Amino acid sequence: MTGKQTKSDALVWFGCTGDLGLKMTFPALFRMERRGMLEIPIVGVASSQWTHDDLVQRGRESVEQFGGGLHDDRDAAAFDRLAARLAYVDGDYGDDATFVQVGKLLDASKAIRPAHYLAIPPGLFQTVITALGRAGLADEGRVIVEKPFGRDLDSAQELSRVVHTVFPEERVFRIDHYLGKESVLGIMYARFANSMLEPFWNRDMIDSVQITMAEDFGIAGRGKFYEGVGALRDVVQNHVLQIVTLLAMEPPVDIEAGSVRAEADKVLRAIDPLASGDLVRGQFDGYRSEAGVAADSDVETFAALRFEIDNWRWGGVPWFVRAGKNLPVRATEARIRLRKPPAKIFPGDHVPTGGSDYVRIRVTPDGQLALGLRTKEPGPEFVGEMGELLLHSEAGPELTAYERLFGDALAGDQTLFTSVAGVESAWEIVDGVTRDHAPAERYPIGTWGPVESVDRLIGRHGPWYDPEPSATY
Repeated sequence: MTGKQTKSDALVWFGCTGDLGLKMTFPALFRMERRGMLEIPIVGVASSQWTHDDLVQRGRESVEQFGGGLHDDRDAAAFDRLAARLAYVDGDYGDDATFVQVGKLLDASKAIRPAHYLAIPPGLFQTVITALGRAGLADEGRVIVEKPFGRDLDSAQELSRVVHTVFPEERVFRIDHYLGKESVLGIMYARFANSMLEPFWNRDMIDSVQITMAEDFGIAGRGKFYEGVGALRDVVQNHVLQIVTLLAMEPPVDIEAGSVRAEADKVLRAIDPLASGDLVRGQFDGYRSEAGVAADSDVETFAALRFEIDNWRWGGVPWFVRAGKNLPVRATEARIRLRKPPAKIFPGDHVPTGGSDYVRIRVTPDGQLALGLRTKEPGPEFVGEMGELLLHSEAGPELTAYERLFGDALAGDQTLFTSVAGVESAWEIVDGVTRDHAPAERYPIGTWGPVESVDRLIGRHGPWYDPEPSATY
């Protein structure tokens, strides 16, 4: 991305022994090392009674399991360089002595602009941030905070208040790996690098927008975690609304962080808070039998919602979103449905319900951009069929999301990180319905949620378009 900010000269990684580090952070740091993108020391901090050797061994296991493995001398040399960068502090986050030890390691490497990465439970954010302030480790440093940033509007605002007592907003990086995906960035590029989309990208030509974020697996043994989150907090408030902003935002004046974030924030401010009638909640059969889940749990594993963006471009266009677990496929896709032609001039032609032209943007498992158009079927009659022109299909990103985001955070580029205004606006949209809602409806595993209620939600703008399981249509 862009930006001429001063680079961080060290990475302090709180929670380095956790599951996120095993699956995401270590693989990203290894790939960055292999690409020559790492030039700084890394100080891991945890309270696991580990040693430096334990942390290195954890890194090796991580790379073997989740980072593609060590296949040749180049890989082995890259891992050795990464291991040489690592230091480890074992201590209690509530003990100032832990942070004194971190400071000594930073002093030894002459680092004065550390980036503090908080891969820790949200309940510890305040403890660590205030301790960094007391220890003088935040004076020229940055903080990288993993989601969730709060669990409702009040907690998000309180967390921002705490963060800002130590770090100014320009040195706060709220990381959400979804914004680092190549295919998500492709949405913004496709919209603003091509002039042909702009003439119909508005309420005059677009009938409705659907976004589906489907996962074909359950809660993966994280029952205790999911009980405190649910689908609304887990993916809708952040991932899905971020896709909405990229689809709906006005063209920024440039690609600098301030310009992009300002336009994204405007979209969120134009969405009214959801009411209970705008939401359908579902829970897959068997969820209550999962370890860590209450026997009478009403936590949603599926959510479908509708809303409008009350601005000049989008006024009157309904947006429909659904997200859930144990659905038929794993795919995230947006479908922008265009209005039907104003007059039917081919008497023999039959256009099925919902069969109008569309733009399809697929985010996962691979990035795709496609146009759906009606073409004439062979024969004497004027009868058409829907065909799709696949404009772009991406097999895989050059940089993984965490590589990109770590690189940007260390460089001081906030473009792909959510602002405090964006976080709070997103919470304002969903905050009310996290408490005031109808009970979650049961749905069988492998189906599209509580179908009857979800179909009523979309109404005449249906049907829902179900993403295909394969990467290529």
